[in-house]
Amino acid sequence: MSHLHEDKIKFLEEMANQIRQSIIEMLVAAGSGHSAGPLGMADVFTAIYFHILAHDPKNPDWEGRDRLVLSNGHICPVLYATMAHAGYFPVKELKTLRKFGTRLQGHPHRMALRGLETTSGPLGSGLSQAVGMALGLRMDKKLNWTYCLMSDGEHDAGNTWEAAMLAGKERLHNLIAIVDRNNIQIDGYTENVMPLEPLAAKYRAFNWHVIEIDGHNFEAIVNAVEEAKAIYEKPTMIVAHTIPGKGVDFMERRFEWHGVPPDAGDVSGAPPKGEQARVALEELRTLGGKIQSEHQ
Repeated sequence: MSHLHEDKIKFLEEMANQIRQSIIEMLVAAGSGHSAGPLGMADVFTAIYFHILAHDPKNPDWEGRDRLVLSNGHICPVLYATMAHAGYFPVKELKTLRKFGTRLQGHPHRMALRGLETTSGPLGSGLSQAVGMALGLRMDKKLNWTYCLMSDGEHDAGNTWEAAMLAGKERLHNLIAIVDRNNIQIDGYTENVMPLEPLAAKYRAFNWHVIEIDGHNFEAIVNAVEEAKAIYEKPTMIVAHTIPGKGVDFMERRFEWHGVPPDAGDVSGAPPKGEQARVALEELRTLGGKIQSEHQ
């Protein structure tokens, strides 16, 4: 993994913007799905698939690949969109999201799409799966890394803390977890539903190395992973502070968009149904009006 240069940062920013547009388009085509989390994690997934992860889209089962587990499977639109833009399957297939017979299920199904390491479902299970993978790789004396992408809300599930305790006990330095600290879940803000703070201190108490970053800063994301790889005696948790709905003004920081697609949201302050996707795509294509729209 190389350090970021200005041209690479620009490439990653442009790719993340394309991925966000794909997320909007696929959610509209599906008529259901989650908006806020996928948009908020687009930068993290872009950094992972286009700079950090050892992987081969043409050979998804390559033995030398790193393992990536998506624990909060409901944000799979960002995973699918990133994988498509990385070359795992055609971008046009994204519009089959949640359709009958599609490879792009509403939660990732490992047997349906090559390149997926796990099947996501019950929240809180992903870290346990990732701990098992990291343990197995260490037992086989493999140097591959295991990444686990998690939500903050799923920390309400006790299984998460069982896995955190085991990872700390086993000193799994080959495990890097990234939690999307966007402060929302489907019923409201996390600190109202089930307070998580002090989240970083809790992981440190479980013998994890903890790094807190801006989840929209590519240099911070890459530097955090490089720091994690320099820690040899414990697993690392990267707390990525993100803005849910990032890039779409009327969705940002609104928990109401957690599980609602564009053109279906009856949320105060949002454009009327039928206009939401158009407004969102226009904002993304013009970077919030910073560049002239191609439709003007």
